[in-house]
Amino acid sequence: MAKARTTKKKKADPGVRKHIRTFWKIFGGLIALILLVFILASWGVFGSLPDETSLENPEKNLATQIIGSDGETLGTFYKENRTPVKYEDLPDHLVNALIATEDVRFYDHSGIDAKGTVRAFVFLGTKGGASTISQQLAKLFFTEQVSRNKFQRGLQKIKEWIIAIRLERRYTKEEILTMYFNEYDFLNQAVGIQSASMIYFSKQPSEISTVEAATLVGMFKNSSLYNPLKNPIGVKNRRNVVLAQMAKYDYITDEVKDSLQALDLNIRYSPQGHDEGIATYFREYARAFMADWVKENPKSDGSKYDIYSDGLKLYTTIDSKMQAYAEQAMDMHMEKLQEEFDSQNKKNKTAPFRDITPEETNKILDAAMRRSDRWREMNKQGKSEKEIIDSFKEERKMRIFSWKGDIDTVLTPLDSIRYYKGILQASLMSMNPQTGEVKAWVGGIDYKHFKYDMVKTGQRQIGSTFKPFVYATAIDQMHMSPCDTLPDTPYTIPQGKYGLLEPWTPKNSGAISGKHLSLRSALAQSINTITARLIDRVGPEPVIELVNKMKVDTEDIPPVPSIALGTPDVTLYEMVGAYSTFANQGVYIKPTLIQRIEDKNGTVLYQNVPETKDVISDETAYVTVSLMEGVTQSGSGSRLRHTWRGGDPVYKKAVTGYPYGFTNPIAGKTGTTQNNSDGWFMGMVPNLATGVWVGGEDRATHFNSTSYGQGATMALPIWALYMQKCYEDESLNISTSEFEKPSKISIATDCEKWKAENSGGEIPDEFDL
Repeated sequence: MAKARTTKKKKADPGVRKHIRTFWKIFGGLIALILLVFILASWGVFGSLPDETSLENPEKNLATQIIGSDGETLGTFYKENRTPVKYEDLPDHLVNALIATEDVRFYDHSGIDAKGTVRAFVFLGTKGGASTISQQLAKLFFTEQVSRNKFQRGLQKIKEWIIAIRLERRYTKEEILTMYFNEYDFLNQAVGIQSASMIYFSKQPSEISTVEAATLVGMFKNSSLYNPLKNPIGVKNRRNVVLAQMAKYDYITDEVKDSLQALDLNIRYSPQGHDEGIATYFREYARAFMADWVKENPKSDGSKYDIYSDGLKLYTTIDSKMQAYAEQAMDMHMEKLQEEFDSQNKKNKTAPFRDITPEETNKILDAAMRRSDRWREMNKQGKSEKEIIDSFKEERKMRIFSWKGDIDTVLTPLDSIRYYKGILQASLMSMNPQTGEVKAWVGGIDYKHFKYDMVKTGQRQIGSTFKPFVYATAIDQMHMSPCDTLPDTPYTIPQGKYGLLEPWTPKNSGAISGKHLSLRSALAQSINTITARLIDRVGPEPVIELVNKMKVDTEDIPPVPSIALGTPDVTLYEMVGAYSTFANQGVYIKPTLIQRIEDKNGTVLYQNVPETKDVISDETAYVTVSLMEGVTQSGSGSRLRHTWRGGDPVYKKAVTGYPYGFTNPIAGKTGTTQNNSDGWFMGMVPNLATGVWVGGEDRATHFNSTSYGQGATMALPIWALYMQKCYEDESLNISTSEFEKPSKISIATDCEKWKAENSGGEIPDEFDL
């Protein structure tokens, strides 16, 4: 019998066992040390960690949004131009691009990617980092300054890991992705994906394409390095890396990847500074409104809202399309009008001024110097008046406004003042007369260069646009009809009456006809003699009372008959509100701009309540509107209806877009002030009242002739171009209907019918209806 073979076990070398035990002790000690460091860090030994409140509300410095009535963002107030979006607003290809490039195991880890961390340790980061999206978000939220000290940076990393885990416990994966997109700074005032999409591609995040999404995701690596404005080649290369990652993880096919990588960047840079963009003058009004509002409406804890960082939302009445049409109309006409103005000034030795002495010119320039920022700054520095004045005569490099684009030039500051005095200014306001909602607000021709708002702040003489208030008073008090006639003959109000120091005998802008004119014809032709007769019949006080009820500031309007011809200084804002009363059946409604204010969570903090007031009867309002329809049918506004150009050189040189060919009912009134300093046009259709003013900063800046300086040439074309654009956009539903007629009306408005009934169809030659 064979003997079984036994195998003797060999004892392990005591030295090897010692090394193994040492290894495990060291390894265990390292693990314990790491755990200890994490525990100590979580206790705040190495610096404080964010508390629960901070984790619940990590987003900070959220821009206040100004939102139009059509839902479009008009602008923002910000320390950081950040507007948060929701996860639903992020297209799938944008999210996929981020995950494929930054954190492919994002949905599998709980804040720390163990596999990526081990790989980073083993290969010292040469085969990719280990930072997850959650860790990067923690860094964005709570690491104010990345330390250059390796030890300190290591502690920061540990705290970021702890915060990342906490964020993962508190938020869903979708919420973390959304916060990361909202928080990242894409540079060039583009903080967050909303601003970045708008600034770089002029699109909402939901509208960007796959290749555009890859461009933005590529910037997450280092937006300072991959800046589309400074490093387009680097940005394109990085974009292509993102596309390759998307193909690698099957988010797109290789064929799609190859086709997209061949595309150009196609950056459409649209800066969103406070001087750029749409509705700049209105946005400044909104800022002032908010500054006042926050003073009177503190938070529940007593602190004040910060309009630059609390993420408020201002819902406004401005329609972004109508605002754009208004700005386009103004630009089109003012560029052409300025060209003609400059051409006429080439032989004007006192340009840009007219009809003033050298002493008066110097007075204007000196006043402008003393109001300038340069004067204020040098005065603060303790400079003498002589030193300051001398500095205005020293040439220096500067950039000045022109309609062809800003010009880099060399001028003295004094010459630049004279140059700017020669730039014609303009303003427009458009509102719905039934609701009071202001749909467009253009306070000037260029906010960057001309900050003064001529809608609500600037007061100018209103000329003949004041006459409808005189006629309305006569209709209201005396039951006069548009068909009633008065003689167009010289008329004098004697000295002493209404406190006059001397007799007042107004002249017409043209010849006195000697005929009897209907009120319709008199207003259409803007006949001063008949307006003088009317205000003498009703008295100046009732007219002032009427416009005061329409919220025109009457404190500085004297009760004298000359106001009938438009001597008062009034704002465009007041004029549009007052005219809207006629289109709203005699009810004044205060122009509304801010509908409501919400906090970042959607809680309503302010809700506008319309302010209305019955001013005149619906009959008086309708009859006045009927009178103003005559202005556009046969008077100074009739060029709105022309369908032919004609041979008048004024139309070719200064009436932009003419002929206009409007056929729908339009009530309106032109206005021209003395020396052609101001041109006005107030025009209404049943659901839109719009006013336009054009003139120089100083009244001495004006055209030499009424042909060019009248409201029908300076202001009316802007109204016409704006309305054409509004009518072309059928989604706006701008009315082409007749003005609503009261159910009961006793005053005749159909003068042809009235003529037949009162004169047997015949009327003497000296009468003109």
